[in-house]
Amino acid sequence: MATQQQSDVLVIGGGLAGLVTTYECLQAGKRVTLVDRDSRERLGGLALWAFGGMALVGTPLQARMKIPDTPELALRDWIRFGELGEDDVLPRQWAQYYVEHSRAQVYEWLMGKGIQFMPAVNWVERGMQGNGNSVPRYHIVWGTSRRLATRMIELMLQAGEGGRLTLLSGHRVTALESSAGAVSGALAVNEATGQEVRLNAPVVVLAMGGINGSHEETRANWPRHRPLPATLLNGAHPFADGKLHHLVAGLGGRITHAGEMWNYAAGFPHPFPHFEGHGLSTIPCKSALWLNHRGERMGPEPLVTGFDTHELCQRVAAQEKPWTWHLLNWRIAAKEFAISGAEHNQRIRDMQFPMFLKETLLGNHRLVKQMAAESRHFLVDDTLAGLAARMNALTASHDIDPAVLQATADRFDANFASGNKLHNDDQIRRIQHARQWGPDKLRTCKPAPLQMPGAGPFIAIQMQLITRKSLGGLQTDLHSRVLDAAGQPLSGLYCVGEAAGFGGGGASGKRSLEGTFLPGCILTARTAARSIVGG
Repeated sequence: MATQQQSDVLVIGGGLAGLVTTYECLQAGKRVTLVDRDSRERLGGLALWAFGGMALVGTPLQARMKIPDTPELALRDWIRFGELGEDDVLPRQWAQYYVEHSRAQVYEWLMGKGIQFMPAVNWVERGMQGNGNSVPRYHIVWGTSRRLATRMIELMLQAGEGGRLTLLSGHRVTALESSAGAVSGALAVNEATGQEVRLNAPVVVLAMGGINGSHEETRANWPRHRPLPATLLNGAHPFADGKLHHLVAGLGGRITHAGEMWNYAAGFPHPFPHFEGHGLSTIPCKSALWLNHRGERMGPEPLVTGFDTHELCQRVAAQEKPWTWHLLNWRIAAKEFAISGAEHNQRIRDMQFPMFLKETLLGNHRLVKQMAAESRHFLVDDTLAGLAARMNALTASHDIDPAVLQATADRFDANFASGNKLHNDDQIRRIQHARQWGPDKLRTCKPAPLQMPGAGPFIAIQMQLITRKSLGGLQTDLHSRVLDAAGQPLSGLYCVGEAAGFGGGGASGKRSLEGTFLPGCILTARTAARSIVGG
């Protein structure tokens, strides 16, 4: 027989959106039950492992760097890049809310909670034709997203002192319950003991993340007109499986834009996976040559990161085999190679500024050596012929002809044969454009031949498409209330964060300006809490 638990608000999911909702409701005097499927040590969800980049508009940090940003400019960029149509009414409303409130409701609010940002704004997702971020907006949390998540947990526990917070870790919600036409709680099971608990509350907030942790859901929702690779790595949370989305749909809730996803084109298997299929997402080196499975440079337009992640994913997914190669040398890797997330950015995560500065200026040789030692997908050799042999050994094939790999490198290097002024290559042009912005110049090599003396050894990294975030989800209004097919709110039911497509069931459309996810969690959560408390 199920035990009973009563509270004013039930929050399902202990990621960033769930933590912020819980904290804000506790601050307003509500009794809150937070139920999370993961262990207590992993409370915080994907935010505990994320890098911590945030797209923020009109901040003092932007002003100090003389970046002329405004909500109006950001909204134009957002709608154009995301290809939001006129019928995307609620996503457009959430996009406008985001750009108008990210400074006060996210940047200033977090600063007031003791969260700091690194002293530079990065310029990501510029768009292939300049149709993305027209100015730099990417702010990085000092301490990574792990600092953000642990600080929110600390604040939540303080606000819940006196018994007003019930925290249930290791519990999976199996059903939503309703009474008199309104959602009235949920049924959960302790996955360690099998004991059921009935969680009664007049208000239920869904914060369970997206669907991309389940390859079955990912493949089922993949748009039919887009190429789908044979295999995918998982960079999402394994418990973000879409099951609660379907429970809500059974109650009349509406799921929209489920086929829109924010995946990454350059992942490789985690050397020490936390779950089956666990992948790491690299921040691809701009100076690496992106090759197909035969060792030929992908073209005719070369793939370069920092402009359009969505386009990179389409190009990679359309390849004959479900992997590509990055060809580079040690010089490039030491300056440019990075892995997204807190785990492999310990200088930022642990707030070691002198060491971070040293590795930025002199090269992160430590990380390159670590991956060369730990990952069989990170190959190093003194010669291109030797590298080709290693690439073929990894794939158990003869796909890479050493002569083809050599010719690929030679063709690129020929750009420099007559000096730096006579090259004609789109990748070099994009690198030079990126290096005009100071923070990018620090992390991007000056263009040079791949086979430049002293730049070796050579490196090849086998890359695969890796899932990350759902851009679609349960449709919500500007109060974060879940809506039915007629656009009416389901009484007592709210949805925040990725589960709501970061607002409206798909605020970003087809593309994110990047860094819109953590702020989207905060904005939707704080909106839900205000609506609950006010109601």
